[in-house]
Amino acid sequence: MATAYWDRTAGKTGDFWRSGHTPTLVAAFLYFDLAFMVWVLLGPLAPEIALTLGLTPAEKGLMVATPTLAGAVLRVVNGLVVDRIGPKRAGAISQMIVIAGLASAWLLGVNSLAGTLALGVILGFAGASFAIALPLASRWYPPEHQGKAMGLAGMGNSGTVLAALFAPALAKAFGWNAVLGLACLPLTAVLMVYMALAKDAPNPPASRSFAAYLSPLRQRDAWSLMGFYAVTFGGFVGLAASLPIYFTDRFGLSTVAAGYATALCVFAGSLVRPIGGALADRIGGSSALSAALALAALALVGVSAAGTMVGALALFALAMLALGVGNGAVFQLVPQRFAAEIGVMTGLVGMAGGVGGFYLASSLGVAKQWTGSFAPGFLVFAALAGLALLGLTLVKADWRRRWSAGGDVRI
Repeated sequence: MATAYWDRTAGKTGDFWRSGHTPTLVAAFLYFDLAFMVWVLLGPLAPEIALTLGLTPAEKGLMVATPTLAGAVLRVVNGLVVDRIGPKRAGAISQMIVIAGLASAWLLGVNSLAGTLALGVILGFAGASFAIALPLASRWYPPEHQGKAMGLAGMGNSGTVLAALFAPALAKAFGWNAVLGLACLPLTAVLMVYMALAKDAPNPPASRSFAAYLSPLRQRDAWSLMGFYAVTFGGFVGLAASLPIYFTDRFGLSTVAAGYATALCVFAGSLVRPIGGALADRIGGSSALSAALALAALALVGVSAAGTMVGALALFALAMLALGVGNGAVFQLVPQRFAAEIGVMTGLVGMAGGVGGFYLASSLGVAKQWTGSFAPGFLVFAALAGLALLGLTLVKADWRRRWSAGGDVRI
């Protein structure tokens, strides 16, 4: 799943837009954006769904966390599928599964916790789009433009903003079950654009066996990077799914107002992801990641004690900014160590991020049910960010010594 092809003449010009295939890059972004929108769709709808189905706080947490866990597992599956049938076809199949699942849920209705969990598994295919959109775009671009290509395609995580902005208002107007059917409309439109614009790069890399795909797991550096992304991306997507519940339960906001507050926080984290990559290029990935982990930990500790809506919102936005920078920093580090296995590591690191998001979203629900407060969940995740910072402090000197090899890239 590494970069397979580019126009060498165009690549030497330094012109990013001429060095690859812009229609495919646009298609990858749109596909990823709408997939991420529906991946977290249960989060903005959770207050209404929980009221209708009589769910406990722990059940609400499990409901919004299930798509995240399913997406984590399916990212590895999609990595193998992409190697065998190409990213364009893999993306089309995944999108059709999501559309069919949402349409079925709309037509048949979702009447139980089990039904929401089944829908969450289907929405996991949308979350697994990470392992399709990035190789679809990046295979067209030369090494000097990989960061830009992956950053632009990866900005599709801004789709979480769309879910937070529009799902609550649509649910208020038409009912939350109707939102599941309405989501099929933009998904279908984007699928048509995707099929028209996307094109697999020539000369794709040879497919790998499952054992070869998992071979990086034999190396300690892979586990370290996966652990750091479990905190940074896990924090981002876990909060994106959980904040509508938090704002409605903690401060009594309406579902629409909670959606707007969530959208503001998620937008902050999405916006700075490419900035985080650029910052990592300038000061070093480990330095940028260290600052991001420290700031995220402090912000989440502050959230646990926040007594006002304004204070909580400001601290969540700060945490999301830090986590977004951390996401970009991790993916600046991955190709420095695993340049020959970047596609494989994209899937594995992305999977770890999904597992982290599942933990955060589900633990917040459990904390609320057991203690009557979300605060313990935030404190535990802040402690995990602190542990990640300690681990990074212990390994970064060794990384700089082993990975630099006389190169110009900052570690």
